[in-house]
Amino acid sequence: MQIKGFLVAMTAVFAMSTAATPAPANNVSMVTGASTSQPIGHYEFCQTHRSECGANRNAAVAEMSDAKWALVRSVNSMVNNTITPMTDKEIYGKDEVWAYPTTAGDCEDFALLKRRILIQRGFSPANLLMTVVRKPDGEGHAVLTLRTTQGDFILDNLASTVKPWFETSYSFIKRQSSYNAGRWVTIENGRDVLVGALK
Repeated sequence: MQIKGFLVAMTAVFAMSTAATPAPANNVSMVTGASTSQPIGHYEFCQTHRSECGANRNAAVAEMSDAKWALVRSVNSMVNNTITPMTDKEIYGKDEVWAYPTTAGDCEDFALLKRRILIQRGFSPANLLMTVVRKPDGEGHAVLTLRTTQGDFILDNLASTVKPWFETSYSFIKRQSSYNAGRWVTIENGRDVLVGALK
């Protein structure tokens, strides 16, 4: 399905949504550290999508409203329910390809598409950050982090709901810099007791 079709479907879901704004009490943000290596798949993605991998002019954290939360949830649900999960090996015959999916994709493809749709709907790229995590079984995984004044939230193809990052079972390794979409930074508190206690 093309992006236009996604947006039409998303608008319908958005119109029906009555989701409330998450309570801010326990929402905390990731602590990012030094620059780190860019995933090879993202590096190659940036070679063909250069305009999406540069400096962000506005790095202010997103102020959210009920309508914005409803939009985020609808995009997460719509992409999860529309794209068929398949590995890069199955689709491209290669181990690591980051691309916008049309009918099928793997974890980073889901996240890339959600990011693009939300940017088209007015969110700043500085607040939609590709993120590399490790699942409890040790397998690598990619999700999309939404930075808000209420904390960092995760859009995940393996979860039907948008959750605060610390309510997931993942260890957080690194993510895109909020200042430059082509650079990556470490997540300093991604494997501390707060996250580990929820595994």
